[in-house]
Amino acid sequence: MKTGDGMLLKDLLENTEITEAAADMGIEVRGLCFDTRALKAGEAFVAIRGYQSDGHDHIEEAIAKGASCVICEHAPPVNVPYAIVRDSRKALATMSATWFWHPADSLKIIGVTGTNGKTTVTSLIKQVIEKTLGAKAGLIGTNGNMIGEKELHAERTTPESYEVQELLAEMAGAGCEYVVMEVSSHALSLSRVHGIEFEVGVFTNLTPEHLDFHASMAEYADAKSRMLSNCRKSAINADDEFAPLMARASAGPVFTYAVDDGAADLVGKSVRLLADRVDFCALMIGSINRVELRIPGKFSVYNALAVLSAATLLGIDIESATAALKTCGGVKGRAEVVPTGMDYTVLIDYAHTPDALENIIKAALGFARGRVVTLFGCGGDRDKKKRPLMGAIAAMYSDFVVVTTDNPRTEQPAAIIEEILAGMRETKTPYTVIENRREAIHWALGSLAAGDVLILAGKGHETYQVLGREKVHFDEREIVAKYFAVDNP
Repeated sequence: MKTGDGMLLKDLLENTEITEAAADMGIEVRGLCFDTRALKAGEAFVAIRGYQSDGHDHIEEAIAKGASCVICEHAPPVNVPYAIVRDSRKALATMSATWFWHPADSLKIIGVTGTNGKTTVTSLIKQVIEKTLGAKAGLIGTNGNMIGEKELHAERTTPESYEVQELLAEMAGAGCEYVVMEVSSHALSLSRVHGIEFEVGVFTNLTPEHLDFHASMAEYADAKSRMLSNCRKSAINADDEFAPLMARASAGPVFTYAVDDGAADLVGKSVRLLADRVDFCALMIGSINRVELRIPGKFSVYNALAVLSAATLLGIDIESATAALKTCGGVKGRAEVVPTGMDYTVLIDYAHTPDALENIIKAALGFARGRVVTLFGCGGDRDKKKRPLMGAIAAMYSDFVVVTTDNPRTEQPAAIIEEILAGMRETKTPYTVIENRREAIHWALGSLAAGDVLILAGKGHETYQVLGREKVHFDEREIVAKYFAVDNP
């Protein structure tokens, strides 16, 4: 139970398995912290192993700052009240849920996992819930977190478990009945959503990504499948090669959707790919509905089917969900058309994997009256294997390619570009290399003719570039607008 501003340690650890304790379970804990930089006196410090540092190395710092006790995986080097757990990341998740009074218990949580489509699908599910049920819904994802219409900043796709529970508590307190959440493979591997039972889980697809973090595609797929083992019901893309694995992992009933697999529960047929939208027939036993989504590209058919599948599992009739989907807006940085007033099209898209890049280029090919020009780079300190693959895909499907930077981070931009070019040298597609991304965008805009489509790939919703360890403002919408307002008055 809470005591004033705190909670007794024994209550905080009620749902956490401990293997050894050298602490008075009756002491009052005034909060939880996993980062000594933010720690306040009286809080319990949970030592978790991070991607670049280990919290166990900062225990003495935590004590010096007034931590009331330490939760860790081995005995600390100093005399301090502590409790030892087998997995401090899972302990942080269970303790956080307890600290915030188990907010997930009062919410219907929809989790969306997969390589591509998560941001669009979560946004559209939120909109469909609000339009059909009139219920308030929260959103946790890459583009940001939302409580109803209120927007909150987000640092990563799925926050650390303490932050997830804090968000869920805030959403429940604000009257949300539903929460739609992007669930990344990192979050699943690092126990950020440990202990959360999802009302509905959605699996979109799986293509090579994050192989700098996961040792193999098998490990990557296993991480993704963990979410479905904690879902009451699951919606799975039957056209994806990993669908059988995801179905086997699912804890509850499975509902499938597809374009190619006619045996799926929901099938998209008679697909029309248009410049500003897709429309198709959604076939389900007992119903046929014409679906329209105002985001171009075949991938939008799959995204729409995923949304309709989730809605069906939530008890929303497909006719109402289809009608709502027609009125849904697009998602920032996902096949986003930038206004230029010119007789050509500029698209901003977050595509930063080979599959996503192929999808957005093919979408543009479906409506371009002229050339498709693709401008892209690859992120530094991330999976290097995809760089030549993305170069090859850009060259294979585009009419012209501009190779530039993305977020180089601590790598040399020129070295990243060389690895991209390794996949392009055997092609006949013309290309140019302009390392500075702002200059590359200006050059590409100046090269366009009537009917062309320029794809600015990789940044999407991001409004910054990471150069070295510094994050600098970089919004491609502003760059395009300024080019027409200043450079070409």
